[in-house]
Amino acid sequence: MTKKAQPKIIPRPPIVVIMGHIDHGKSSLLDYIRKSNVVAGEAGGITQHLSAYEVDHKTRETSTAERITFLDTPGHEAFSKMRARGAGVADIAILVVSAEDGVKEQTKEALRAIKEAGVPYIVAINKIDKPNANIERTKQNLAENEIYLEGFGGDVPFVPISAKIGTGIPELLDMMLLVAEMENLEGDTSLPAEGIVVESHIDTKRGTSATLIITNGTLKKGMFILAEESMSPVRAIENFLGKQVSEATFSSPIQITGFDSLPAVGTTFRAYENKKDAEKVQLEIREARAKNPAAKIIRTIPLADNALIVPIVLKSDVAGTLEALEKELGKIERERIAIKIIAKGVGTIGENDAKLASGSDSAIILGFHTKVERGAQDIAERFGITIKTFDIIYKLSEWLNEELDRRTPKTMGEDIVGTAKILKTFSATKHKQVVGGKVLTGTIEVGAQVKIMRREVEIGRGKIEGLQSQKIAAKKVDEGNEFGMMVESKMEIAGGDVLEAFVMSEK
Repeated sequence: MTKKAQPKIIPRPPIVVIMGHIDHGKSSLLDYIRKSNVVAGEAGGITQHLSAYEVDHKTRETSTAERITFLDTPGHEAFSKMRARGAGVADIAILVVSAEDGVKEQTKEALRAIKEAGVPYIVAINKIDKPNANIERTKQNLAENEIYLEGFGGDVPFVPISAKIGTGIPELLDMMLLVAEMENLEGDTSLPAEGIVVESHIDTKRGTSATLIITNGTLKKGMFILAEESMSPVRAIENFLGKQVSEATFSSPIQITGFDSLPAVGTTFRAYENKKDAEKVQLEIREARAKNPAAKIIRTIPLADNALIVPIVLKSDVAGTLEALEKELGKIERERIAIKIIAKGVGTIGENDAKLASGSDSAIILGFHTKVERGAQDIAERFGITIKTFDIIYKLSEWLNEELDRRTPKTMGEDIVGTAKILKTFSATKHKQVVGGKVLTGTIEVGAQVKIMRREVEIGRGKIEGLQSQKIAAKKVDEGNEFGMMVESKMEIAGGDVLEAFVMSEK
């Protein structure tokens, strides 16, 4: 039996997430902090998919630099699930608000995620260098949206900044460390590491890897990591600069390669001293999952029996984006057409994807931040499969919505163009009746088809053969005017009936 290590509790660096509206300068702020506070020459070594990194910052009060970990969460609203998870791993959130535009819809969405996660937050009023910037108006706008800043009726700290030229950034970093100190963040280095998966992807050369943020404990080479069902031996630990380290502890972002399956973004992980312990827990998770499979997505619009199903193969560069794309596609609901994701994966669009799609002439292959292999292109051309690649999520959903509109099976529908109340009936011959009435809405015209409505129930149909207005023959009569009418109909019309004139249109 292994002897349990003595607890070793020490202060923990804060994990900070930057959130806010897409155009308010989150990326600019992260870029400025990274370029200014990561050791010169090393910043370029940050790998594209390590969506977290560490910076060192000296406050005016301290001579030694203190560490802050930044979690880089994507900005588009489709990533709300990831953002909510991002706020869940973070200790402090920075809500970026433009001094020009104030609070926008995504600002509110970000605030909801922050409040749900229950983390303290700091408001960064950005773009103060712009000519239209107005800090006081922005404070007022924040108060209108129930964000009460210090000195403005509340206790939310704020810092005016310019992410472009760096004004206020040192003060913002000071404020992060001050809030962290008040939160009294601690961790126990004697425990095996645990934390959150913030990104995962498949590298064709190296295998399946994940970016992890350790929230407690220590990770050492030789341990085994389990993120839900995904397991990996810890053969090498890479820090956010891509350099190998022998061990890592809390608040550090690291990359681990060698998972047996792609771990889902946002899941928690735990480290185990040996493979046997990790496999035991992995088996328990699999058994629990088999007993309780995940619930299916519930449609809000019923699908017609004869609806057209469009099969989709979805490929992305990383797993986190794949999840966001699925969420975005899940929003697309139509009555007569539906999409069905028949396969999804990380990596380039290859021949296997094209072969899979070739089973249906209506299949679409969608790629995000990924390339198309020549072989896949050839198969697609041969079978008439549509392949489209995108770099912006909303462009992908825009194109897909337009494509589905184009493919939706058309049906004939009836559009009501006018209604008229029958006030009198004059004469009737075989299938033809002369009646008088008043146009209630719209217009009625000679040649129009009509529904005969009695007490709001359709009792028959007919056709307008002739019209008179003020005893003069007319082609049409508008709303509010009285008329005389000859109607061709097998159903006898009575006073009080309503005629609904309609035209057939393609829908």
